[in-house]
Amino acid sequence: MTARALALGAKAPGLGLLGGLVLASLSAAGAPAAAGAAPQSGTRLLFAGDVLLSRQVPLEIASTGRSPFTEVAGLFGGRDLVLANLEGAVGAEEGCLPGKGPCFPIAPELLALLPRAGLTALGLANNHARDLGQEGLEKTRERLVAEGLLALDFENSPRFVRLGKQGTKEAVTVALLALSLVKGREGTVNDVPSVEVARKLRLARRLADLVVVFVHWGEELLEWPSAAQRAAAEWLVASGASLVVGHHPHVVQSPECVAGRPVFFSLGNLLFDQRYSSSKEGLLADCQVEGGAFACRGIPTETPLRSSFPRLASRPEPSFSAIEGCRVPLSRPFEVAGVTLRPVDRDDRLALQGSRGGKVLFTTRPLRALSVESGRLAGGEGEELLFTLERHPSALDGEDGVRPYVYAVGDAGLVARWRGSGLAWPLVDARLLPGGRLLCALHRGDSYLVPGPGAQELHSEVYRWNGFGFSSVDDGGAAAACSAFWGLDR
Repeated sequence: MTARALALGAKAPGLGLLGGLVLASLSAAGAPAAAGAAPQSGTRLLFAGDVLLSRQVPLEIASTGRSPFTEVAGLFGGRDLVLANLEGAVGAEEGCLPGKGPCFPIAPELLALLPRAGLTALGLANNHARDLGQEGLEKTRERLVAEGLLALDFENSPRFVRLGKQGTKEAVTVALLALSLVKGREGTVNDVPSVEVARKLRLARRLADLVVVFVHWGEELLEWPSAAQRAAAEWLVASGASLVVGHHPHVVQSPECVAGRPVFFSLGNLLFDQRYSSSKEGLLADCQVEGGAFACRGIPTETPLRSSFPRLASRPEPSFSAIEGCRVPLSRPFEVAGVTLRPVDRDDRLALQGSRGGKVLFTTRPLRALSVESGRLAGGEGEELLFTLERHPSALDGEDGVRPYVYAVGDAGLVARWRGSGLAWPLVDARLLPGGRLLCALHRGDSYLVPGPGAQELHSEVYRWNGFGFSSVDDGGAAAACSAFWGLDR
């Protein structure tokens, strides 16, 4: 997750006239200044708001011959992770989908500016990520990855990054989950609350030391969080978020400590060509992990009149005492049968690395894991087993669905005790009830005999491990607890 220094030379074949001017002018101008870099202490994470590389921004880059991040690049370089929200998609204007509101096509060569300035990850969950359709989103993701950047979207969230000094207690695993609660041109939007988001948070909370939700939400130019933002923040924190970082309003909304977790409702703009005075003030969420906990502060930025390029604010740094005192402990490592399991990120898949006493024992093949937890399925004196939900196609009907797996965990790796056979009905989600013996499943309303993947009806069922699979349980109390867990009793 370190930024790559990229040499931006002469115009490359196939680039447009503007792209060639941009690259040539930046090559002449040299690398951004590194002034303002903060001394490294512990693991440092920095989050920024909206970044635009369309409309007037490329014109200003070409006319000035400067990187738009010159005044803040030194600050970025002192952090282990620098994540901002990228508005738009790679492609030409003629590829924009029809619809209301602006479309933000991005010349692909401009993305090289991002790692050069010290950014390490870009969020692609927002209402402009599919301005040029799914193809534009895929091109953007591919180009960012080619530049050495983490492309963070909802579909492949959570992503796990290992930061800090590797092989020491200072190293931390951070889970990153990107959401967009704002509908884009093609109509895509994430729902909060939802079973899918809750399941992603459960996976992140189990395997990471801290969980960051990077969320596109709220109302444009509203300088305080809406009731919907507050309700969503409370649910996200209750569902496992350690830190919530918001964007989309294009203005700063003051951060708060919500149920003991820092919530930056809106960081405003980092790089944008809007001319409203309030949209020219931004905020960076600067977080430090040290001593088994993390805390955050806000660093204000500003954009001069008649410019889109940000700089550190000249105004006095505001005191956000509500979050500065919001110190959050890191999660405990996930252990099964004495083996510590950590995630190894493989883009759209996840491998598990097992270790004991700091010594790495194994790394599994990549899994399409949706959820992991442990329990003594056979009872109090039985062995502790790993229960996972994974996505696999069915050998019977070909449907790519949620499948439950059970593994024994030892020094040699994972040994499958039960390989994803279906339960009584098609599965939406499942987790172990407190005590780790009974399985509480959420099923679709259709059946394997008469499949209907779009079925809206849901129902719950309780199962018990029988040593070679799961059997349905006739227990009124457990059934009521399971139904209540999924909210089906309301």
